[in-house]
Amino acid sequence: MLNALTLDQLQVLVTIQDTGSFSAAGRKLRRVQSAISHAVQSLENIQQVQLFDRSGKVPKMTEAGRVLAAQARLVLRQADQFSRMASSMSAGLEPELGIAIDSMVPTPPVLNSLSRLQKTFPDLAVSIFTEGLWSAERRVRDGTAAIAICALIPLMSQDMQAYPLTSVSLVPVVSPSHTLAHAKPPVDREVLAEHVQLILTDPTQQAGPSFSVVSPRVWRFVDIGRRLEFLLGGFGWCNMPHHLVADHLKQGRLVRLHIEDTGILPGLLPLYTTHRRDTPLGKAAQWLLADLQQQKWPGVEG
Repeated sequence: MLNALTLDQLQVLVTIQDTGSFSAAGRKLRRVQSAISHAVQSLENIQQVQLFDRSGKVPKMTEAGRVLAAQARLVLRQADQFSRMASSMSAGLEPELGIAIDSMVPTPPVLNSLSRLQKTFPDLAVSIFTEGLWSAERRVRDGTAAIAICALIPLMSQDMQAYPLTSVSLVPVVSPSHTLAHAKPPVDREVLAEHVQLILTDPTQQAGPSFSVVSPRVWRFVDIGRRLEFLLGGFGWCNMPHHLVADHLKQGRLVRLHIEDTGILPGLLPLYTTHRRDTPLGKAAQWLLADLQQQKWPGVEG
């Protein structure tokens, strides 16, 4: 039954509903009325359902006809999308684009590029993975994502092609209710080590980079947003991207710790777009990489 069904028959059914009659549908489709009638009759015979009531002078669409016409529209739209996607793929567009985004990455520039990507490639299937620190790179390595927007250590990632985007300012912060908020500046390593440090970690890795960790007592977080909630709750201190805590600092919900030890306060965290060197990028991925580099990224906090 399915093999005998054609898109042309569905198009005829939809056109009759849109124009109001067989003759009007024939004019729109540039066919004689007998061809329109034959297409409808064939569709009724195939599906064994009456689409039009012919008891009057002018055939009227039955309730079954109206329901199936709505289904026909869905099929025709999907068929059109299928055709456009196949055409795009033949021109070099990848079937799907996976993008992994590090939690440290400022969101507005990424949203701008993704919005432009959707307008440029409306039929592209896009998968977004929001990841904790160091996890976005892993998505690219295992092939889940084609590109990542993330913090990266280029010297440790020679198999990855990296393009610099911006640098995020990291600032040491704590809740005003925390004991450290009242410590005499500058706060040294020994004082910090007495308190819980809230750090980001990749749960899939047994061992990974541990930067600026000075406390023997650490609470580990995958989600930077959850870590911020604990920070605001006064459960510890940590280095946070300035763009995520600027408003909290301004409103007094967090205070900045005065630390002079550069081993504790890394200052700037470089962000990159990256992909595997051994995997050619598709048309959309190449476009997105170029567009991200043209975006206006937040300035470095002084």
